[in-house]
Amino acid sequence: MDKKKLRRIYVRYKNVLLNDVVPFWLKNSIDENYGGFFSCLDRDGSIYNTDKSVWIQGRGVWMFSRLYNELEKKKEWLEAAKSGYDFLVKHGFDDDGRMFFTLTRDGRPLQKRRYMFSETFAIIACAEYYRASGDEEALKRAISIYNLVIDLYKNPSKVAPKIIPETRATKALALPMILLATTQSLREIDTNPIYNEIAGELVETIFKDFVKVGEMALFETVGVNGERLDSPQGRCINPGHSIETAWFLIHEGLHRNGKKIIDRALQILDWSLEIGWDKEYGGILYFIDIEGKPAEQLEWDMKLWWPHTEALYATLLAYHITGNKKYEVWYDKIHEWSFSHFEDKIYGEWFGYLHRDGTLANSLKGSIWKGPFHLPRALLLILKLLEKIKNVNRGIYVNRNDTKRKS
Repeated sequence: MDKKKLRRIYVRYKNVLLNDVVPFWLKNSIDENYGGFFSCLDRDGSIYNTDKSVWIQGRGVWMFSRLYNELEKKKEWLEAAKSGYDFLVKHGFDDDGRMFFTLTRDGRPLQKRRYMFSETFAIIACAEYYRASGDEEALKRAISIYNLVIDLYKNPSKVAPKIIPETRATKALALPMILLATTQSLREIDTNPIYNEIAGELVETIFKDFVKVGEMALFETVGVNGERLDSPQGRCINPGHSIETAWFLIHEGLHRNGKKIIDRALQILDWSLEIGWDKEYGGILYFIDIEGKPAEQLEWDMKLWWPHTEALYATLLAYHITGNKKYEVWYDKIHEWSFSHFEDKIYGEWFGYLHRDGTLANSLKGSIWKGPFHLPRALLLILKLLEKIKNVNRGIYVNRNDTKRKS
């Protein structure tokens, strides 16, 4: 890419992030009465449900803290992060140390799930909030939750199984994938060598158990020892997850100066783009059956916002580290489709859910799943990457390690 093109991307994405996406969430999501974040927002930001997603509380705290740490020390960003952090700490935890999934507006528990994703998002929230605020308790809390999650991950019998294991023992990509990113986030701040060890184990698990080279795919669900399962669940590919996993792995390869990890991650990215791209209508499909059989998920052919945000960053990152023109071609195609279909030029932010042909499935901008995370994270990552590639912001990219501390 020439410098003028990189500059155009930088200016546009910074404008979208700071004058469109972030203001939408600052204006509409913060609960001034009880604290925390509303996420069930319609197109214009109006609230259609006051219940609160614990995922969104953690993700929102991380996002506003990250903006404060990486872009500018804006008081309103730190205040937003503190509102979410205080609400999360006060209401998000059950007596057993595990976390809830949804809460009422005032923090009473509604749902608690077996999955550990509320906890993983709380870890990155607390860690990044520590960087922003200097609150030592936040980092202690992040480390404590992390230790709990790693114990549950390594001892799965402590968690209620999704499928009766005596009949069919399975495991999903989602947990090692998210734990890898969580570990990487905590490693930015805390120097405990255990993070390198655990990240290495997670990378090995992903490559050994979920990558099937013969079928050129990263699978969502496998047997407990990585066996290929002949069922809709076992044939399922989630291109968005696979693309996101690819850039997590690239980050790990860059951290370790590990060319083999990077090469294998790029292979996953190539497969996933090819599998996921809808050759009839464009955009990235939500689910794919690797054998072309009917997908179990009725929403398989929808186009969701987050796989596209992950693909924007992953392809630019791949282009940066390889210089391979094919990733620029992919990036251009994904950018054009995404901004022409998801972007709302009237009220800001992106729509979340489209039909296969790109028409709007509904008008919402937020839900218990969609909040201030995937889109602003991708835009921020891309801005920092562009600064690194060509110094397009008249500054030098800095990997900030000045806040690291020993456990």
